[in-house]
Parts: sequence; structure tokens; C-alpha cells
Amino acid sequence: MKVLVTGASGRLGDFVFHELLRRGHEPVLFSRSRPTTDYGDLEWIQGDLGNYDDCLKAVQDVEAVQHLGARPNPTDHPALRQQSSQTFDATFKTNMLGTYYLMQAVVEAKVGTVVMAGSNCALGHGFRISDSPFPIRYLPIDESHPTFVEDTYSYSKLAGEELLASYTRAFGVRTYVTRICGIFPPERRAELARTVKPVNSWQDYLWCYVASEDVATAHCQLMEASQDLPPHDVYFLNADDTTALEVSRDLVETFRPDLLPVTGRLDNHQSFISAAKLKAAVGWYTSPSWRELL
Repeated sequence: MKVLVTGASGRLGDFVFHELLRRGHEPVLFSRSRPTTDYGDLEWIQGDLGNYDDCLKAVQDVEAVQHLGARPNPTDHPALRQQSSQTFDATFKTNMLGTYYLMQAVVEAKVGTVVMAGSNCALGHGFRISDSPFPIRYLPIDESHPTFVEDTYSYSKLAGEELLASYTRAFGVRTYVTRICGIFPPERRAELARTVKPVNSWQDYLWCYVASEDVATAHCQLMEASQDLPPHDVYFLNADDTTALEVSRDLVETFRPDLLPVTGRLDNHQSFISAAKLKAAVGWYTSPSWRELL
């Protein structure tokens, strides 16, 4: 299958296109800058998601799109504005308008399937602006948990899910979004094993992570199984365990005892976010934990 990979020069691009190659597909790479990893004889199209003509050129003759291109934080966030070299609206333009242009091009070119890298931030637990904590309704969290976003990055990821769903309803494009939780390539997992320390406070991000290789596998599985799945769906994508040394229930008892009445079964270092839906859908499984490196 000929597959366009947007954001090919980003932190997930090389993992996804190498997994596509391993599975016998033909990746076409699309990004603003040339990928830094060796991509051999693969076709690379230089372009910007913020330019509709670039998107239309990129999707020609492909059967599916792996949409990885996005900005990873809110460039208009009050705490980040002074640190950012980007314009205040850069995240919203890339993540929302860029995805819109891509989906319009997908319809024009009659592409059948799109798998998009979303984020667990669609929950609203990250990049919070107000002083109010993220309202956890139950643990472990799954796709039915309500969302409480406050920032434009998290909103762009949540709205992106509905944008893709609208193209499924209107045009029949099969669309899938993964709510990725903390991308950890091998070197970052090794560093965690070397430097991890005991937890001393509750973490809004819930110590969630996922191996980069496992993201690539899940994205390919969803693409390949699209005809057997609902026409549109959203899946959390994270490892089975956390990045904390402590047992998960102990973290709740120590730092958030108020959550004990709404906490279900948590075995050992089990993740506070469940990827059970993804596993059931495509048989996805995770790489060995970073704990193997301790």
C-alpha cells in the first residue's frame, strides 16, 4: 500500500516509515524539512500542512495517510509565550487548519484511510491555565472519560478527533485517532531507568508513556485493519505501566486519597490510562517495560 507520512522529519516519522517498510508498504514522506534519518530511495515531498496546494500534491496516488505532523505544545500558553520563537497562533494554525487542509486534499484525491497521531492531552489534564485541577472522574481513565481542555494544543487534539469524524460521516473516509501518551524512544527509556527517582508529588500527566516503536506498530495495525473496524474511532495509546517506581495504587493512597472511591482495580505499576480498547481492536501489545533496564 502506498502511504503518505506527514511530519516525516518529526520524532515519530522515522519509526512509522520504517515500520511501514517492514510490513511491505510504500511510504511517501511529507515534511517541511528533510528527514534527518536515512530514508534511502523513498520519495520525500517538501511541503507545509498550512498550504493546501502542498497537501494536495502530497496525497496524489496514495491509498492511506499516516498523519503525524503537528506542533507539540500550545504556542499561545501564558507560561510558554516568552520561551517560544513561534507566533502565538502557530499551534492552532498547524494542528487545526493544517489538518483541515489535509482532509480536504484527502477527499479530493479519494484517499481511503487516515490514521492521525492525537494526544492524551485531549483529556485536558496537561497545559492547564487556570488554578483548577483536572477533574478525574474515575481511574483507570478510558475513552469514555469526559474532557476538560483549557489550552489550544489540547483543544486542537480534541477538535481534530471530531474533525476527522465529520469527514467520515460526510465523505466515507475511514479515520482513526490515537491518543498518544508521552512518546519514549529507546534512548529516553534507558535514561529514565538511569535517573528515575521516587515520586514526591502527584503528577497531572499520570506518569503515562509509550515506546515510539509501539506507536508505529499501532498506527500500522489500525491502517491495515480499517475495513474490519468502525469507520471512525479514537484509542488511547500508552504502555501497560507507568514511569513511576511506586505501585500505582500506592500513589493514589499517598497523594490523592480523595480518588480512592473512584479508583478501580490497579495491579502493580498499571497505567492510570487504559489502552484496552486498542488492544481489543487490533491485537496491539507493548514492548517490554523500561523497568527491564533497571
